[in-house]
Amino acid sequence: MAHSPNNPHLALWVAASGLSHGEIARQVTAAARRDGHTHIAPNTTRVRRWLDGERPRPPVPALLAAVLSRAVGVPLTPGDLGLAGAGPVVDSIQLPLLSEVAAQTLAGWTQLDLVARRDVLRLVLGGALVAAADRMLGATAHAYTRSATGFDTDSVTALENLVSFFTRADATRGGGLYRSAIVAQLNEVARRIQDGVPTSLRSRVFAAVADLAALAGWVSHDCGRYAAAQRYWSYGVYAATEAGLPDRGVEIVTRMSHQMIYLGHHRDALGLLTVAARRATLPAVRALVASQTGRVHAALGDEHAAESHLSAADELLNAGLGEKIPGWVAYFDTAEHAGARAVSTRDLAGLGRTTQRASVHFEHALALRQPGFDRVRVMDGIGLAAALVSEGDPERGVHAAHQALDLAARIDSTLVASRLQTLLAATQPYDTSTVIDLRQRVKELLTTHPTTIAA
Repeated sequence: MAHSPNNPHLALWVAASGLSHGEIARQVTAAARRDGHTHIAPNTTRVRRWLDGERPRPPVPALLAAVLSRAVGVPLTPGDLGLAGAGPVVDSIQLPLLSEVAAQTLAGWTQLDLVARRDVLRLVLGGALVAAADRMLGATAHAYTRSATGFDTDSVTALENLVSFFTRADATRGGGLYRSAIVAQLNEVARRIQDGVPTSLRSRVFAAVADLAALAGWVSHDCGRYAAAQRYWSYGVYAATEAGLPDRGVEIVTRMSHQMIYLGHHRDALGLLTVAARRATLPAVRALVASQTGRVHAALGDEHAAESHLSAADELLNAGLGEKIPGWVAYFDTAEHAGARAVSTRDLAGLGRTTQRASVHFEHALALRQPGFDRVRVMDGIGLAAALVSEGDPERGVHAAHQALDLAARIDSTLVASRLQTLLAATQPYDTSTVIDLRQRVKELLTTHPTTIAA
């Protein structure tokens, strides 16, 4: 039986580096001498002890992180190597460009997620986030070396069907009910990938895995597990590249930008969308990126830039998005864009940058929504209600709200909860009996749906 290291985090990155234990010891010694630490001179045996769980004293963890960072092309910290004082701190979303090792990283993320009741990962922001997305969209992974296979035609077909089922269920009921099952399935997929993927099935396997990882990220975000969502999305971008579907990776990056908008990190969202715009080629994906970019500029109060990008999306939609729109981006249609316009107008109006009525756009989005997208329909309905109240029409707003809440009671979603909080804020200036009754109903709904308010 193969020896299992007591520090799997360090073992993962050592494997990704391709360096022997002796070469790692030599490079750490050289780095130490350059920094004036002449007493530090590990050997092969010492490196094996680190893998077995021994923790070297500073500055060795930092030196080791620097050596492995250069070897794998990913910025690593001592925490990433399991050498931080309080245990491993997973603060990176970068993946090693080795297919099996990347899958091992994914398995580690899913295992942490499945055993922890709350998100124990760290959200990545700023330049590190944008750089990771840029690198993964242009990545080229090393080939497999294993001869065993974790997939055959039947198992790939089963995976594709399962992803389709989970995708429909999420759109209808929200991510709360199915998240654990989706993450567990992703964990199983990561194990199978480490067993190898037949060349003939490679594109299908990684296309399905990209879809599953994108969905795992979305339902995690929808349940408030934001850092976990980042990890799954980063693997989804990686898997899309492996599948030869760069636009699929771009679509996943727009999900990452959506999260940044939701969390209030609008500059990070713009950075991600700038990367996405450079890589997008399909008309549907280009329209999605333009629509999302307009929404970010609106949140920043730039009406001119917002309208420029939203209009660009209009033009692409009006010209037609092509005969064969991939299923993974088919959700972006005139209704979805109308929803983006509605939220953009709402944000601009809230900042005093436009006199347009957001309610008109929310009504348009609702009229265009197709069956099977209950969560966004609820969000549009609540958005319409809040907009009507903010525009001085509280009675129509109350009526629209009750219609939306009838459906919201069947959905678990932090995104819906966020819209409900917006509605509560909009109704604050009013104390009529109908508004008071509405506020009470909203509060009860938030209380009885703990998934929607989980942090």
